[in-house]
Amino acid sequence: MLSFSKLTAAGALALASLTLAACELGPKSSEQTGYRGTGIAQINDPNNYTDPGTVPPPPYALPAPTGPKAGEVYQNVKVLANVSQEEFDYTMAAITQWIVPADAPAEEAGCNYCHNAENLADDSKYTKVVARRMIQMTQNINQNYSSHVKQTGVTCYTCHRGNAVPKYVWTDPKPSDGRLMGNKRGQNTPSSATAYASLPLNTASMYLGVGAKAARVQSETIHPTTANLKGTKAAEANYAIMMHLSQSLNVNCTYCHNSRAFAQWGQSSPKRALAWYGLQMVKNTNEEYIHPLASVFPANRLGPQGDPYKTNCATCHQMQRKPLGGAQMAKDYPALRTVGPVVAPAVPGAAPATGAAAAAAAPAAAAAAGN
Repeated sequence: MLSFSKLTAAGALALASLTLAACELGPKSSEQTGYRGTGIAQINDPNNYTDPGTVPPPPYALPAPTGPKAGEVYQNVKVLANVSQEEFDYTMAAITQWIVPADAPAEEAGCNYCHNAENLADDSKYTKVVARRMIQMTQNINQNYSSHVKQTGVTCYTCHRGNAVPKYVWTDPKPSDGRLMGNKRGQNTPSSATAYASLPLNTASMYLGVGAKAARVQSETIHPTTANLKGTKAAEANYAIMMHLSQSLNVNCTYCHNSRAFAQWGQSSPKRALAWYGLQMVKNTNEEYIHPLASVFPANRLGPQGDPYKTNCATCHQMQRKPLGGAQMAKDYPALRTVGPVVAPAVPGAAPATGAAAAAAAPAAAAAAGN
């Protein structure tokens, strides 16, 4: 006859089994993503599928790159001055559709989100200053980080997807108030930043922010050495950023790693190298393009420590292995694929040279001057 303690233990085990099973019900499929025999595979759960969404078509047919340049037609064009005026208008129409479409809140929708309607060349709105720098950021990614974005490239829509502020961004978390009781030491708080694990919350700053460091903690020896003195805290932070990567792409660890030898590049999936280039891209984006705009953004666009909203892997991927399911968007926007010269404005603050006639001929021109 079973004792009460044994019955209790058996019941607890059965309950635990049911609880765990409830988290994994339903069919799964396995896809080999690395070398055979290494266990590098992606486990797919159809119940955890993320719709890549519908990619908006170009505003109209891409104009020929001929005719007068935007810098010759409009005043105060600093970034896209060497693009033809027709292609410039086309690009501005697309950017408006991607970031502040017609169905956006009334205070955000349309060209006036960035522009002074009375003087399109005016730089008084912070959104215009930011947008100009973001165009340069997009060009930089497409031209200098093809090792990650390949020929697919990125556009403003890759991150924004119809929102003035991208959905997946981060800032430095609120610092501890110094209390002894209730001080969580920057972790043990449910957060999407760590895939809701009890891991450090500030790892984006450590690995993706200004002066970011490499995510490496695994030692090649069983004891600490002068070459590797990483401790448990460093390991927790490293795993937190890996949890972020896994969640952002909706993949498991073995999508990149051979779990028998996490540190070995030669035994990893080729996707690991692709991810490494992506991390360098995100670091450069935050350090060179976004963080320097901290003084430009208003207070409501800053985090609790005064830093602007920055990018991470989820900003583009949004729980997809390939952003937007790998849709080829950038090919339709050549102005966003090549870094062009920054041109000094001819007459700062002046109205567009073509005035109302250009806006009447091409509505997109209302969004064009000054970018």
